Amino acid sequence: MKMYQPYEIEGADRPARWLVTCDHAANTVPPFVNGGTLDLPEADMNRHIAYDVGAAGVTRALAKALDAPAILTNFSRLVIDPNRGEDDPTLLMKLYDGTIIPGNRHADETEIQRRLNRCYRPYHTALAELAARRDDTVIVSVHSFTRQLKGHPPRPWHIGLLYAADERLSRPLSARLKRETDLCVGENEPYGGHLPGDAIARHAIAYERPNILIEIRNDLIEEVEDQIAWATRLAPILIEAAETAGV
Repeated sequence: MKMYQPYEIEGADRPARWLVTCDHAANTVPPFVNGGTLDLPEADMNRHIAYDVGAAGVTRALAKALDAPAILTNFSRLVIDPNRGEDDPTLLMKLYDGTIIPGNRHADETEIQRRLNRCYRPYHTALAELAARRDDTVIVSVHSFTRQLKGHPPRPWHIGLLYAADERLSRPLSARLKRETDLCVGENEPYGGHLPGDAIARHAIAYERPNILIEIRNDLIEEVEDQIAWATRLAPILIEAAETAGV
């Protein structure tokens, strides 16, 4: 039987300084978690509550276009969320966007630690090693967001740029994207850009590495051709923004 691997690395030997990450790449439930199920219907496991729809395809294509490595998770955010600090109360969700997660109902501290040890911590260890391969690494984290949460108005943005105090890359990237007349660009939309202990805080901010978290509306990247198109479009824009920023 093939051993479960909680992450995947593509292009580890690619030479570019960029590192493309995807924290919510998969809707996989490892076999050691409740027998490989969270007792949710397949329709729910294919929604944004379980993973970032389309983000993995964009990540792979973007990393290839940048000639850079990529690292992607192989476990659902509902198993344990790698884009949360270990002390974050939303690390393991029992209710998400109005949906109860039955497989998490009885997850106690022992179970949380097991998932941290089997999924979360190996991913972050591998990400740290990739980020440290060069002194000038730039981290691009790819996510997607749903057009509308239950009980909320539709979100107008096609793409959002999330960032905290380090605006070296975000400012020129935002300015460049806003020159694309067909795009509605949000800054720290649809979420705020600072979440203590998240993946960017751990691997970029803590080491003063230039970084950006990109959110793409998931109805725009459901199909493979759209994922490739977005990656092909974003790669030269990212390079231009980095050159403008001098990072």
